[in-house]
Amino acid sequence: MAKILVVDDERNIRKVLSNYLRKEGFTVETARNYEEAVDKAAAVNFDLVLTDMRLPGQSGLDLLKWLKRKRPSLPVLVITAYGSIDNAVEVMKNGASNYLTKPVDMDEMLVIIQHTLLKEQVLPEAAAGEEGEHFGIIGGSPAINEVIATIKVVAVSRANILISGESGTGKELVAGAIHSASQRRDAPFIALNCAAVPVDLIENELFGHEKGAFTGAVSRESGKVEMAASGTLFLDEIGEMSVAMQIKLLRFIQERVFYRISGREQLASDCRIIAATNRDLEVEVKKGTFREDLFYRLNVIQIKVPALRERKEDIPALAHYFLNKYAGENKKFIRGIEQAALEALTVYEWPGNIRELENIIERAVVLSRLDIIVLDDLPRKMQNNYSESRGENKSAEDQHLAGLIGMPLAELERIAVLKALKAENWNQTRAAARLCITRRQLRTKMEKYQLL
Repeated sequence: MAKILVVDDERNIRKVLSNYLRKEGFTVETARNYEEAVDKAAAVNFDLVLTDMRLPGQSGLDLLKWLKRKRPSLPVLVITAYGSIDNAVEVMKNGASNYLTKPVDMDEMLVIIQHTLLKEQVLPEAAAGEEGEHFGIIGGSPAINEVIATIKVVAVSRANILISGESGTGKELVAGAIHSASQRRDAPFIALNCAAVPVDLIENELFGHEKGAFTGAVSRESGKVEMAASGTLFLDEIGEMSVAMQIKLLRFIQERVFYRISGREQLASDCRIIAATNRDLEVEVKKGTFREDLFYRLNVIQIKVPALRERKEDIPALAHYFLNKYAGENKKFIRGIEQAALEALTVYEWPGNIRELENIIERAVVLSRLDIIVLDDLPRKMQNNYSESRGENKSAEDQHLAGLIGMPLAELERIAVLKALKAENWNQTRAAARLCITRRQLRTKMEKYQLL
């Protein structure tokens, strides 16, 4: 289990944090100040450091800078005082993996720690100029680990590969991983979506044409087969290819030669073929819509990419990956996902798979008004699904609403304020944002209803 160093000058806080983390299975050591932390970090190979910003003498920021000089890849989480946005920005600029605000929410802290450690394990090391062990595929579930293991085995072969899986599961990512792990990695990886090209143009896309081959052909153009020579040709949605075009593709796979449209010169290409489909091609063969001989040529090795609902333990890592991506693109500072929202993501069945998850997270980032994604940032269907999974059915909600009818307006306002405060763990700034009012207005209402 991961080793964590907890740094705080207050004995009670060190005790609470370390006891909680030990109960969650982590190995924990503690330090009271900068000097103790430096000594322990120099002696022990920690997997993560959790430090308070304010320490006696040299600060948590000083410790962060020292750690990043000595071990740049070591994840560091910094605890800051609530509302210290400047401090939060400063520590992130200096390499902190994330930050927490006081009072620390233990569940939120655990999610951030787990995500940070998981991210260190699953993200590719391409930034260091080396092939990442997981080829950029995020996750550590048994289902995705089986795919990764298969990639490592088949990448070194020359065999054609058929990748199957539902739409949005990441079939092109798997194809790219096979190419990157193969001896062809320095040659082109060329992709063609067979479903996106009109039937009468797909031959031109594959094999190219000579000048004057048809109206508008003012010059010779190479096709994807020629462009992928010595590399990899990825044919996505191969099941959408017409039977007539399947015959021409089969001939190329068998002979490894082809002609451009209107061309007389026979050309060769030794590109590796990786095809992908969201259909059951064996069923399509029986229906007569896919050639049996082409199926067997492509299906030398088959890799089935699991649906997201079959690898739900990977959802937190994927969600945080997309969160970081879109928070950066939208220039927003969002440090994580609250536990309830993460649970809602996990219990959802994801008919659109990873593509749908990416869309949902991007939407949440754009709509979020806080520094953390909350349940209300997710689509209503996901909120309802989460409520149903917890046994909170609609009839109970209707009964609750019915009980509010006839109440004085002031009492309804008091209930709304109280619910917002409870939902945000009595964090006034977040509760005010939830109610669409200012923090000063919220405090006025709290005084009015004796909630201070």
